[in-house]
This record gives sequence, structure tokens and C-alpha cells, in this order.
Amino acid sequence: MTYCLAIRLRKGIVGIADTRITTGTETTNAKKLFTYEGDRQSLFLMTSGLRSVRDKALTYFSEVLNHQHQEFDKMYKAVNAFSEAIKQVANEDKKSLIEAGLHFNIHTLVGGQMAEDDTHKTFLIYPEGNWIEMGQATPFMIIGNSGFGKPLLNRSINFDSDIRFALKTGILSFDSTRVSANDVGYPIDVFVYYGGSYRFIQRRYQETELRDLSMIWAEILKRGINEVPEDWMEELIGQNIGSSLS
Repeated sequence: MTYCLAIRLRKGIVGIADTRITTGTETTNAKKLFTYEGDRQSLFLMTSGLRSVRDKALTYFSEVLNHQHQEFDKMYKAVNAFSEAIKQVANEDKKSLIEAGLHFNIHTLVGGQMAEDDTHKTFLIYPEGNWIEMGQATPFMIIGNSGFGKPLLNRSINFDSDIRFALKTGILSFDSTRVSANDVGYPIDVFVYYGGSYRFIQRRYQETELRDLSMIWAEILKRGINEVPEDWMEELIGQNIGSSLS
């Protein structure tokens, strides 16, 4: 499984991608974040699903990017190009994958900013090659294992959130997923993009670097639960047990 998160804010984009790859009983690591920077061009791409599909689609897309990058003056054109790469891989491999009992599975988060874009943008591409653009009402998307980390983001993040706040919340969302799912783990690749900069600030974090943050977050959660009022439960458990059984 995978945990890839993109948060699109008014001031920029925050992205987090884990690196854990599980094949049968074996666990390895592989980079799931790809970035490209050119003359007033910036592009990130994160994927979940079958690694073979991802690697082949990315190879095809890289060829297009190397030879036709001047044509990508708007982000949606780059998104369309990667969608075509997915469709090409589907035409070549989908039938044999299904015959082998595998699903043609790839979900992709793509975003950044091109010269003619009025602002930075983020898209979700489905395995069929169709896509949707992330709007202000839903400023984040997760691909892969989304169930454990999404509630925190739902309660905390909006389009006007500060980039520092969004990054911190995103890391805690990943941590909530990591402690609940064996197939998501460190190291993680993190990037920050400030709108109009056409540059990504990137860093890989190891578990040892963020272990204290995880422990602090666990203590904050415990303390917060203890501070939740209990008057609502008195009728249920507040009675003396001995008297209730007589």
C-alpha cells in the first residue's frame, strides 16, 4: 500500500510520499515522488498502485517531457500527457495483468505550475486516464491508504491554512497511518512549493528524525482525551456497580 498526500493551499502546495513497497512477504523501499523543474515550469507526480505500471508510465512520460516540455505552458497539458502514458501502458499490459490475477491499478497526484497558469494546481488521475482538479472546497487528496490519516486533515485543513501548519498536520496524518498500517512507513519524501516560485523544496525524513514528534503527538492525544467532559456518561457508568447488580 501507499500513503501519498498533496495539500493545495492559497500560498502553495505541500506533498508527502512514503517509500514502502510490499511484495508478498518482502518489504523494500522505492521513491514514489517525481519532480521536474524547467524555465517557469514546475511539476510533481506521486503514484500508488502496481509499481510495474507506474514505472512504465513514468518512463513514457519522461520521454515526452524531455522532447516536448516547451509545449506544457499549462498544467493540464502535462496532466493529459501522463494520462496518455497510462492509457498506453493499459493497452500494452492490462490484458496480461488481468490474466495473471492482477488489477491494472495506478492512481496519480500531479501538480505544480506552468508559465501560463494563473496559480499553482493539483490533479488526481484515475487508472482509466481521466482526471479531476483539486478545488478550494477540498484542498487535499490522499492516494493509497487514506482511512487513518484523513480524519485529522478533514478537521484541520482549509484552503487558507498556513504552509507550516499544513506540513505539520500532514506529517501527523502520515504518522496516524503509519502506526495503524504495516504497509506504510518511513522514510518519507516531503516537498513544499510556494506559488509562483517554480521551485520545489524537498527533503527525505527517516523515522529517527521524527520519532520525538510522534511521541509528543501521542501524549497530546492522550491528554486531550482526558480533558473531554465526562458528564454525558454518568448515567451509563457513573452508578455504583455493586448497587446496580443487587
